[in-house]
Amino acid sequence: MKNIRTLIERDVEEFVALRRDLHQHPELAFNEIRTGGIVADLLEKWGYKVERNIGTTGIVGQLRSGDGSAAIGLRADMDALPILEATGLPYASVNSGVMHACGHDGHTTMLLAAAKALAERRNFNGTVNLIFQPAEEYGRPDSGAARMVADGLFEKFPCDAVFGIHNMPGSPQGQLQFYDGAMMASSDSVSIKITGRGGHGAQPHTTADPIVATAAIVVALQTVVARNINPLDAAVVTVGVMQAGMANNVIPEAAQIELTVRCFKPEVRDLLEDRIRDLVATQAQSFGVKADIDYVRGYPALQNSTEETEFAREVGQRFAAEGNFVAQTTPMTGSEDFAFMLEKRPGSYVFLGNGDQPGPVSRALHNDGFDFNDANIVEGAAYWVALTEEFLNGTRGRKD
Repeated sequence: MKNIRTLIERDVEEFVALRRDLHQHPELAFNEIRTGGIVADLLEKWGYKVERNIGTTGIVGQLRSGDGSAAIGLRADMDALPILEATGLPYASVNSGVMHACGHDGHTTMLLAAAKALAERRNFNGTVNLIFQPAEEYGRPDSGAARMVADGLFEKFPCDAVFGIHNMPGSPQGQLQFYDGAMMASSDSVSIKITGRGGHGAQPHTTADPIVATAAIVVALQTVVARNINPLDAAVVTVGVMQAGMANNVIPEAAQIELTVRCFKPEVRDLLEDRIRDLVATQAQSFGVKADIDYVRGYPALQNSTEETEFAREVGQRFAAEGNFVAQTTPMTGSEDFAFMLEKRPGSYVFLGNGDQPGPVSRALHNDGFDFNDANIVEGAAYWVALTEEFLNGTRGRKD
């Protein structure tokens, strides 16, 4: 492990400069043209076979060594968020209203640093597939991971297992955190339009008031989890948008609400959708209004497989500094489209502490003051190399 770190530390200034360049030039979902070009060019320079434009703007670099049949996939996300940056950093975004507020600039750089070290060491027997994915932040069922899978990612680049890493602000820098099972929640979006009959606010009896109906629906939705879901099964139904009316003396024709719905189990996901649809329809009927529901299933729950998580954990325990290791962390109700890849291949998603000291590295993800911790370039890249070499040199490969 020490030799791996030493090799990556040799080039750390190069990769810090790269990470900050990526931070300064963020690109939104499916527009990662500059970022993807940098990634592909570097991989080709280091001897990788590169395929571009998988699933729109995705990049895969493949490197073989020896005659082993085992293959591993390592994934990093490349896209930024539609956020106006407020860090004041000298390398802050020059693309107004676009920001790397989730650390994907760091994830991309960690995997590139690992790519260079893997190519130089060639200390593995098998195939490594480096997956640079677009549009993780897309939030829709045709996200970057889903499109890459649909575009034949695992047919073109077979993987026995796939792994991903995400930085975690608020946790000690470099801390590796693992979880066996559903680590992140599914995420569904619901848009509901309530249509009534508008009229004068002084004569409500002549209307079918969509605002009163919508208010009743919002209150009733609070019972969906509380009175339908087993208390031992986590679930969230949040109304994040409520829009209606333009004047205090006018009852409008329609109102609009939008929800996010999250959970960890497929059967709970089905139950939530059934109950929300039923509740909204019956509430609307009771007020004499019409409810149109657009229910979109987004990312599935991210399910880490047991064997691969245990392997990643074992490597991490040997790799991590003493005490900077969490064998079984707490699941999150955030969502992550790496789940689409884990539906197709076994694997595991790992959290890497971004820092717990006051400042940008401990700001929440998606915060306009967040910044990736450059100290994690070495930590994340070195872990990637250790994981890859142990996987491909061991007995974790394909069992034909």
